[in-house]
Amino acid sequence: MKLYSAPGFTSLADHIAMLEARIHFDLVKVDLESKQIEGGGRYTDINPTGYVPALMFDDGELLTENVAILAWIADRAPELAPVGHLGRYRLLEMLSFIATEIHKRFPVYLALPADVREAAGREILHWFGFIARRLDRGHLFGETFTVADAYLFQLAWGAAQLGFPLPEPFGDYIARMEHRPAVQTALRREGLA
Repeated sequence: MKLYSAPGFTSLADHIAMLEARIHFDLVKVDLESKQIEGGGRYTDINPTGYVPALMFDDGELLTENVAILAWIADRAPELAPVGHLGRYRLLEMLSFIATEIHKRFPVYLALPADVREAAGREILHWFGFIARRLDRGHLFGETFTVADAYLFQLAWGAAQLGFPLPEPFGDYIARMEHRPAVQTALRREGLA
């Protein structure tokens, strides 16, 4: 199995979650600008959208999109999903929220000229503020780390790197997450540590 990833992009969330789940995989780095795969080859031959992540199974099947890959990981490692009769659906709800309200705003923000980014930045901070209330017990679903935390961490970590003044408790959340062995390993493997 291969995880196609670009250092520092949201594929970092899938990398972390796969390490947390102890799923064996090969990491394949992608240069998103040139669409080249480390070691040779065009990434668009693997994933025509050119986006990461992409998970290539040994039988040649390809799974793309953070929500789908993270849900697949949680199905294989139930300890990385919320519990209860609605646990799977609460996870999909949270992954979808993170993807649509936070993640998808960053490309728009980064594509804007610096002098007109303020409104887009306020929207990003609004949704981080909205989700911050969920972290009062440590993670998105209480005291237990889930695959949704890997996704939120990557976005919060990236926002902090860009200088966003994230609301509390994100400072503590990012610091706590950075101490997780899987996070440290993923950051090191992607050349970000």
